[in-house]
Amino acid sequence: MGMTTRVRGRLRSLHKLYRFDPKVREERIAETVCLLSVLFLLPYCSRGHAPLLLSLGGWCLATYSCLVLPVVVSANYIYPAKWLKKLAENIPRLARKIAVPIWTIFRKIYAPLDRCEKFFMQMSHLSNMLNQLVFFMVCDRVLLCTLTNGNRSCPEKKVTGLYSLMFYNVVTYCISYIKELIEKEDWSPYVNMTQHGNLKHVAMSATKIVLEWTKAITFIITVTFMLLVFGLEQGLEHYRPTASYTFITWSYYMCTEKLFVDLFPHLLIFLKINALEALELLYAPVLLRYYTISVSALLLIVLVCYGQLKFALLAAYLTVYVRAKDMACNCLKKLKNEQAILARFRRASYDEIENCDDVCAVCLTQMTRARVTPCQHFFHAECLRQCLNNSHYCPICKREYTFC
Repeated sequence: MGMTTRVRGRLRSLHKLYRFDPKVREERIAETVCLLSVLFLLPYCSRGHAPLLLSLGGWCLATYSCLVLPVVVSANYIYPAKWLKKLAENIPRLARKIAVPIWTIFRKIYAPLDRCEKFFMQMSHLSNMLNQLVFFMVCDRVLLCTLTNGNRSCPEKKVTGLYSLMFYNVVTYCISYIKELIEKEDWSPYVNMTQHGNLKHVAMSATKIVLEWTKAITFIITVTFMLLVFGLEQGLEHYRPTASYTFITWSYYMCTEKLFVDLFPHLLIFLKINALEALELLYAPVLLRYYTISVSALLLIVLVCYGQLKFALLAAYLTVYVRAKDMACNCLKKLKNEQAILARFRRASYDEIENCDDVCAVCLTQMTRARVTPCQHFFHAECLRQCLNNSHYCPICKREYTFC
């Protein structure tokens, strides 16, 4: 009632405002607008777990909000109160003043954890295996339990991720062994004492023979075991992965396993995507990490919506935060450095390349995309990068690159 009385008294005195100075009149109007805004927003601040308007129905709350909120915001924007102006002007300064000591304290507290994270990222095999395991557990809970059975637990399907990871590792081992056989150049079972001599080293030759036969026998046993397991289906009563589960887990595994990660740049080079400007070796790890982080984040959002917050936070730390930090500190940093070097040389337009009617002076091939040096010479981005690694002079006119 006191608020309403004050607003009424202020409205009655509005006709007398012409006597005051214009600045005083604007300030009185601004104060009146502020009081009216508080009065109109009171229904949102009622006691209880929901606003007063919500008890009348969602349509009533939506209608009231659409009618009142635009008027309140526009009125306060046109007639802002003086204390609101001062508060808006001082907020950035106060935020900086408070943020500096808080950030300093946070960095000191976070420093030991940061060192542990960097040490964990250096152990690439262990961190990669742990990431895969946690991600497969997330897929078990989201794709097999949560989305199919609601929020009910299904302990019989918790082994699906472990089975899948084991099968993927076996498939990877078989592929790596076949790849090794294809790329093998020396099929001799003997080891020579010297590079160009014919004298054989008996002990090393015996070790090589035993090692090669062990690899072959292990490969045969592994393939036979896989065929027996899938043929007889013994112990696979609860292993029933869906098509979406298999696609997501296999794609994630391929994007994190070293064998497939090393092959991905060759795929990008084969595709010859001009937008990459021959930076496939630097783009490949960034694209793979972007994909794995995005998939993990989407699945974790579903997990949070179904109330599994603790496990979602742990999985987000390992599969999203740590991997994003690794990407930012390593592969993304290298890519941005190379892009910054190339950004100093502008891209040639299609008309310029057509009028040039020439080939790249470094690789002697036609140009569809090119970079222009300050001395107006055209090169492929990859060729220009190779030249910059050796010197900062133009390969044609031998002038040093100078930028305005």
